[in-house]
Amino acid sequence: MATRLYREAIREALIEELDRNPRMFLMGEDIGRYQGTFRVTEGLFQKYGPKRVWDTPISEPGFIAIAIGAAIEGLKPVVEVMTWSFALLAFDQIVNHAAKILYKSGGACAVPIVVRGPAGPGRQLAAQHSHSLEAWLAHAPGLKVVLPSTPADAKGLLKTAIRDHNPVMFIEHPRLYLTKGEVPEGEYTIPFGVAEIKRRGRDVTIVTYSRGVVLALHAAEQLAEQGIEVEVVDLRTLVPCDWETVFESVRRTHRAIALHDDWRFVGFGAEIAAQIQEHAFDYLDAPVLRVAGADVPMPYNKHLEALAVPNEQHVIEAVKQVLA
Repeated sequence: MATRLYREAIREALIEELDRNPRMFLMGEDIGRYQGTFRVTEGLFQKYGPKRVWDTPISEPGFIAIAIGAAIEGLKPVVEVMTWSFALLAFDQIVNHAAKILYKSGGACAVPIVVRGPAGPGRQLAAQHSHSLEAWLAHAPGLKVVLPSTPADAKGLLKTAIRDHNPVMFIEHPRLYLTKGEVPEGEYTIPFGVAEIKRRGRDVTIVTYSRGVVLALHAAEQLAEQGIEVEVVDLRTLVPCDWETVFESVRRTHRAIALHDDWRFVGFGAEIAAQIQEHAFDYLDAPVLRVAGADVPMPYNKHLEALAVPNEQHVIEAVKQVLA
């Protein structure tokens, strides 16, 4: 095991897959000479050159359309969006084309594209740069949606994404890029649709992903000092989603909380609550609660921003409420 930053683990996966697959290339805004806004692609332009690391114009609809065409022709494009908030401009390409071409072609034409980059609240990035779009993407049939919470998961899931023959939306949280963790060396992949129990507990299940895993684990440590044992289930992939691991956990703890940074209203937590209600209702001793972002455009003011984003205290309060 080697200790890596989250962003280093992503870079390591990109390097290994570029070396493995000569048909793979990277493209995105400022990923080459500038080496990426969050330095994920640092050194890759110098290592692989302009034919495999493309700096694109500021035109998400244009370069994602090019990537879709390249994927149809047998190449393997991995696209970095500077922020997923900017990818809203390319939702026609992503949802209307990448997600549907395999279906519309009767299975004859695949779109093996990966679109990756940061999403969610950073620090004072304001309303137009702080969207959590995972629920929007998971809502569109034909897309796989991945949100790693640790450096090890980031590497293993990205390698799986690059080898997949379907369009994969790979969502990284900007507050995770500088987190550290052990990452297996050598060949290492994680299958989609396999959740991981990041912490065992007996009293309540927190179902979450991405930065929510960090919040849940920190809150669980504080609650353990009070004799409350929280189980933390990291979904890792929303599409496909490992619901059975969620249900098994709820059958043991009899209580559940859904946690994410996205807006609460129609966020993915609503799907988590619905799935638990439909498939594990008889095991519940309390209603499923949601801890999520406030239903407001993200404020720039740091004090207002702190009120709009879930924190450890919000999680602790929700656990005590569901146990009351």
